[in-house]
Amino acid sequence: MTKAERTKQFILETAATIYNEKGFAGTGIDDILAATKLTKGCLYSHFENKEDLTLQVADLLLKKTCEGMRKVLDSPGTMKEKIFAYLDFCKYPLRPPIPGGCPTFNMAVESDDNQPVVKLKVSEALIKSQQLLTDLLEEGIRKKEFKPALDAEAFAFKMLSATEGATVICRSTNTNKPMQGLVRSLKEELESYSLPGK
Repeated sequence: MTKAERTKQFILETAATIYNEKGFAGTGIDDILAATKLTKGCLYSHFENKEDLTLQVADLLLKKTCEGMRKVLDSPGTMKEKIFAYLDFCKYPLRPPIPGGCPTFNMAVESDDNQPVVKLKVSEALIKSQQLLTDLLEEGIRKKEFKPALDAEAFAFKMLSATEGATVICRSTNTNKPMQGLVRSLKEELESYSLPGK
């Protein structure tokens, strides 16, 4: 990376944490300048305006989230073990991999009415995440790990929507307990579709 590229990456990484903790509306350019200790001129030599910075931060946060999920789902093991690893990854919402909680959910809520481009990016990321889970479940059915009665798409949606919703509740009530109960319940439901010996 060139010096300019390193500086831009530093700005994006620093801004990503601030945006995720304070939101798009709550984050000002002064917050980013204070955290990076850069001048406004330097910042705007890398980004056209705040909107350009916001969109690039959104891309970075969604990329980090997707990469984290894919890393878990690409772990060795059966399809059921991979799904269980994903659920275990969700178990501790008070210790998120990115400060401020789940960026996908944070951006989904904030962009719903006033950030149509970010909303589209979030929508694409959620669809991709659901598809990853669906593909694993369908592969499990093909490999005879799960009964054909398992509706892979519906169960993938249930897992994703339930864990995202539980993340908000857990962070609001300052406890991991509801998520841990949810994860246990989802695992038990998936086990009910497991074929003997799998």
